[in-house]
Amino acid sequence: MNLLYESETFAVMHMLANAPVETSATSSQPQLERHGFEIVDKRSGKEVYLDGSWAEMFQQQIQAWQQHTPTQEEVEDTLEGYTGLAQQPVLVH
Repeated sequence: MNLLYESETFAVMHMLANAPVETSATSSQPQLERHGFEIVDKRSGKEVYLDGSWAEMFQQQIQAWQQHTPTQEEVEDTLEGYTGLAQQPVLVH
């Protein structure tokens, strides 16, 4: 888990579900790379986990931010767009 962003309002973590492991040459089972992003809305005490196509879309947003450094307001506005998806109460953080 890597903390990507934290403010008084939001926290964003990059979750790496599959830690790198050594695979043997005889293994015939494919390993699906999985990762996602957890966005915590500190105001509501809820979080959303983005994986699959949602995670890919969010990854593209992060790459765009790396090309053009956004203001905190721009980041917060983007994260605000995901708060409607947040249904899980934050139990441990």
